[in-house]
Amino acid sequence: MNIEQAKEQVAHTVRAYMERDETGMHLISPVNQRPIFLMGAPGIGKTAIIDQIAQEMDLGVISYSMTHHTRQSVLGLPFISHRNYKGHEYVYSEYTMSEIIGAVYDYMEQTGQERGILFLDEINCVSETLYPSMLQFLQYKRFGRHTVPEDWVIVCAGNPPEYNRSVHEFDVVTLDRLRQIRVEPDYAVWKRYAAGRGLHPVVTTFLEAKPDCFYRVEKQAGGQRSFVTARGW
Repeated sequence: MNIEQAKEQVAHTVRAYMERDETGMHLISPVNQRPIFLMGAPGIGKTAIIDQIAQEMDLGVISYSMTHHTRQSVLGLPFISHRNYKGHEYVYSEYTMSEIIGAVYDYMEQTGQERGILFLDEINCVSETLYPSMLQFLQYKRFGRHTVPEDWVIVCAGNPPEYNRSVHEFDVVTLDRLRQIRVEPDYAVWKRYAAGRGLHPVVTTFLEAKPDCFYRVEKQAGGQRSFVTARGW
């Protein structure tokens, strides 16, 4: 689907996940809410539509690029905890709150906004050491013992492997925990957006004549790649 259709799908899903009945219970239990996964080429507008949806629905938004995160920032730092069971003392390790989840609570405290979107970009670029923790997070909305607030919807995004060498293909176990939406480049949709932003007409005139140049990936000598995206135009 194109980016306009994807925006409509994401907005509909966010509304459904946040809807409650007359008793205040979620119509779709948070444990049954699959995070949204936007898969599309760079510059196609994945981040932009999340910001637009948050503004139009009066929601908060926290954005993170997962390529910049380490195990410590995602899971938190370990510390030693002591417990006593039936007269015996045990020592075990716990973890501080994840930087990502902590940012959501900080945002809520600073703004008073209780509902929002947690947007995790480049989710398919996480290191293999984080895979087990990401599976837990995508299924239960938690890192360790710390959970994302109920009225925060998780939206993820990623690029196809031809645009990013760091991409890891998700296995079926991971994909089964996501609602995947594939976004394809659509010149007509982009042209309407570009016109509203005042893009110089010489660009659209060129692309009208050479539409195959709108999105292109080429391999060069030595294994290097060059590409052009909507963001580049």
